[in-house]
Amino acid sequence: MEKQMLPNATLALVMGILSIVGCCCYGLPGIIFGIVAIIIATKSEKLYKENPENYLGYGNVKAGKIMGIIGIVLSILLVLFYVWLVVTFGWEALQDQELMQERMQEMMGQ
Repeated sequence: MEKQMLPNATLALVMGILSIVGCCCYGLPGIIFGIVAIIIATKSEKLYKENPENYLGYGNVKAGKIMGIIGIVLSILLVLFYVWLVVTFGWEALQDQELMQERMQEMMGQ
């Protein structure tokens, strides 16, 4: 029997890449793409482990899952950073550069 490519192996890889890129867009797309990458990769891993001799592309699945995890972690860290900014400086300061400079100087004790 000829080996065939794992279904969705490339899709898992693409979703993993998008999860890392998506973390730069305020975190939410990175979380979504990362979760999708992990779900797809997990299903493909299960299929591969049932009959490893029948499939190719397991490396793409593993890479996609790892990048999905990295993308989720980076996205969560970014979201937490944004929450910290809003809590520390306030929403108004994030929209007004002069107010932000004043609050940063207050924070540094100047």
